[in-house]
Amino acid sequence: MKISQILFLFFLAFFVKAEVLFAQVVPFDQEVKAISERIDNAGWEPGGIVFTGSSSIRFWQSLVEEFPNRNIINTGFGGSKASDLEKHLFPLVIRFEPKKVFIYEGDNDIWADVNVSQIMESLDNIISRIQVINPYTEVVLISAKPSPSRWSKKESYVILNQMMAQYAQSKEQVEFLSVWDVLLDENGNPRPELYIQDQLHLNAEGYKLWSEAFRPFLKN
Repeated sequence: MKISQILFLFFLAFFVKAEVLFAQVVPFDQEVKAISERIDNAGWEPGGIVFTGSSSIRFWQSLVEEFPNRNIINTGFGGSKASDLEKHLFPLVIRFEPKKVFIYEGDNDIWADVNVSQIMESLDNIISRIQVINPYTEVVLISAKPSPSRWSKKESYVILNQMMAQYAQSKEQVEFLSVWDVLLDENGNPRPELYIQDQLHLNAEGYKLWSEAFRPFLKN
């Protein structure tokens, strides 16, 4: 066998192995591909509004119905953390050339004991990449919600929400949308009737309250 053939086979084996390892190492790779295919098959137009983040976005089945006549693309992927969105930012956000992006990340991060500073670093990287491409793209950071099943980490969620609010105030074209208080009762506790059985994800009534909180941010 010629040396050139040996080298060709060597590099072929290397790249095949690298591709397999990449698919195994990068979380959500297959799910992101499936989301992209679904959206591409349905068809989309640039300049729309992208909602992305973890399962609270993914499971918002009534999102498009709540805001008709809006070019909305939902790229939520369940179980994700801010660092996961950072890795998959191009296929889930950037390639759609959005005019506005709503981001719900940080909920799973806190539950996984990710430091708030790390979460904010990922969010800053995400927003910087979006706005490097188009500085006029508006980004809305959605607060963590007060889930009954994760209430033991209430203080950490409150700190994260405060940090996101402060960050939004310091950045052009970035806003903060709080969904915390609208899901609490008069005593400041989560309302279990707004969640499905796992007491983590919202039910239809919970999403109705979300819709009202989001409405002012979707007027334009």
